[in-house]
Amino acid sequence: MKQRERGLHELYREDPLAADWLAFGRRSDPVTRRGFLGGAGRMAALLGAEVAFAPLMPAGLIPAALADSDSDFAIPGKVPGLRILNDRPLNAETPAHLLDDPVTPASHMFVRNNGLPPPSVDAAGWRLVIDGEAVPRPLAFTLAELKARFRAHRYRLVLECGGNGRHEFNPPARGNQWTTGAVSCGEWSGLRLRELLDAAGAGEGSVYVAYHGADSHLSGDPAKEAISRGIPIAKAREDETLLAWALNGEPIPLLHGAPLRLVAGGWPASASGKWVNRLGIRDRVHDGAKMGGQSYRVPCDPVRPGATVADDAMCIIESMPVKSLITFPRSGIDHDAGPLAIRGHAWAGDLAVARVELSINFGQHWQPAELDPPPGRPQVLSEGNTVAAAGVLIYAVVLDALTSVPAAVQADVPAALRTSAY
Repeated sequence: MKQRERGLHELYREDPLAADWLAFGRRSDPVTRRGFLGGAGRMAALLGAEVAFAPLMPAGLIPAALADSDSDFAIPGKVPGLRILNDRPLNAETPAHLLDDPVTPASHMFVRNNGLPPPSVDAAGWRLVIDGEAVPRPLAFTLAELKARFRAHRYRLVLECGGNGRHEFNPPARGNQWTTGAVSCGEWSGLRLRELLDAAGAGEGSVYVAYHGADSHLSGDPAKEAISRGIPIAKAREDETLLAWALNGEPIPLLHGAPLRLVAGGWPASASGKWVNRLGIRDRVHDGAKMGGQSYRVPCDPVRPGATVADDAMCIIESMPVKSLITFPRSGIDHDAGPLAIRGHAWAGDLAVARVELSINFGQHWQPAELDPPPGRPQVLSEGNTVAAAGVLIYAVVLDALTSVPAAVQADVPAALRTSAY
């Protein structure tokens, strides 16, 4: 019988409890599903240190020191260390420690494609067409004309793949197995999309703004689009929804949609089309590639994990859910006994982060983290709280929790976050 080698992550995706046994000889308490009835010594030997709070460790959890990867891959314009999920189309995520900056450098940003990016672009010759059922007549602009006619605005906005975190699902879900790194927070510059809609005469009949880009379908068939999605007109008219030409003060890199792309912060990044050369102002929900079926959709109502859901019971993903991420220290470090500063980010789609709490013992005890004020415009909610407005990215939230780590268990501290949003 032919043997097949499988990686640690693959084993844990298929059956976390069986993976515990196969990888470490671990058995956990069948009632609490925590701790060790066996295998603690083997896991400690592989880690080179004891597991912190081992009696509280949930079953089926990969130790933090083994969950990270040091494998380096070469992607043009990117720092070493991004994890490639597949190369056709190119998709790669960023390890958490490379997302520590308040503003994500372009070289650290994740890469998500549905098709093949254009091999090169001519910014000087770029032409944007605006058409659709909800405009009186088509318009066209060069990039230079857009920059001359419309005022530029700059916002710090979160872009996150709709599948970020899919690797954690049990039972497994189809698609790229993103862990936590398909998210970024860049400073995007460009014109407000609503001003372009007004210039095109988009009126009350406008329902959806659809994008079309210069990327090509994997089949090579020019009649097929790799992806053509978009946003409802209400999202398109928010101040922070941009047709952008710059990222962090520089022209947008090719991998991220040069020379022109949509940016709709807080929504799945698939709504922020790259290499945009045409915008359709629709009088209906857009029906382009990756808009139908179950693409970029979730069940309209809660269901049992793994349940089969009919296409008509799936709703388009809009505002992304609240999430948080520890970005410092890097997973698996050695730390001397004593205080340990921990920081990271939290974000909540169109909502605002209310609080973040930190646990270092598998969720048994929690302590509050200090939050930096969000970088967006203020909005007064009904309860009188002033927070960042809907559509503004809430990413620059910094944890500064100090905790004491036992000297004997420094190598695998199981820090975790929980986050709440308004």
